Formats: sequence, structure tokens, C-alpha cells
Amino acid sequence: MSELILASTSPRRRLLLELAGIPHEVDAEPVDESVLEGESPIEYATRLARVKAQAVAERHPGRRVLGADTVVVLDGSILGKPSDEQDAESILHRLAARRHDVLTAVALVRDGVVDEAVEVTAVWMRAADPSLIRAYVATGEPMDKAGGYAAQGVGALLVDRIDGDFFNVMGLPLPRVIEMLESEEKRLGC
Repeated sequence: MSELILASTSPRRRLLLELAGIPHEVDAEPVDESVLEGESPIEYATRLARVKAQAVAERHPGRRVLGADTVVVLDGSILGKPSDEQDAESILHRLAARRHDVLTAVALVRDGVVDEAVEVTAVWMRAADPSLIRAYVATGEPMDKAGGYAAQGVGALLVDRIDGDFFNVMGLPLPRVIEMLESEEKRLGC
């Protein structure tokens, strides 16, 4: 399997690729992450994954580039990364004792050819005491996470159950990515 370029600086995505034994390097390009008017959460995540991968692929002709974007969706609305501790607490109170979806879109690009996929995982949060939420936010862990929590970290204390791919909740649907890489290699006869 030829080396992959990960169009993301996410340490979680990098860790997951390392765990799967997928050789990769990181080269990310900042993109405007504003939601376009009328754009659904799936359309939004897919567009960002594609734009990130295409921007990096322009610098690496002939190389495989993987872009990804993860969003947390509650009642059809995207919950982004908290802007501050108060916002993190507000997001976590909204999620408490409820189900939400984690969507991760991935785009694999090589020489202008784009393969896209979206993984959806349902997550149910526990009813959480305000003091637990406050203590969790004080750890700093929620601040760079979509939806304000990390299921693979201390945030696991807030999660009741997950239905679907746990890796997706971490930010990269690893089984789907492996499937895409294998499919691309078969297509190219590698």
C-alpha cells in the first residue's frame, strides 16, 4: 500500500491510521469551514472533506490524499467546536440524556479522481449533573472537539452507548477508509 497523505492535523486521525498500520504523512490546508445556506450536515461534511483533500492533492500529483470532516448533529443542527468554556457547557447540557449523530465524511483524492463516503454513528449521552459537565469542561478536553466531547477520553464518562463505528466518533471511520483504500488499489491494479 503506497503512502497516504492525510489532509488533516487531527492527532486522533493520525493515531487511528498508525494503529491500522497505514503509512502516511500529514499535509493540511486551512479551509473556510462556514456552513453554506441550505446545506445539510451531510452535504457540509462531505464538501469540507473533499475541499481539504483537493487542496492538498494539488501539491502532490499522483499521490493519494485523504480528507475528513466530522460533525455532531442534534435535531438536524450542526454542533461545532465550542468557542469557550461557557459554550462547551451549553453544548453538553443540550446533549445530556439525548441521542445525537456523529457524521464523518471522508474523501480520497488522486489525480482529480474523488471517492467520497459518509459514516453515521448514533450516540446516546447520559443524564449528567451540571457539576460533572463543569468538571469535564475544566479538563480542557472539549475545546477542540465537535460537539464538545471526546468519547475516547474523559468524555467517555458522559456517553451512555454508541450504535455504530466507534472510530467514527473519534473522527475517522477506519473500516470505511480501509475499504476505500483497498478499492482504489484494485481500481489502479496496485
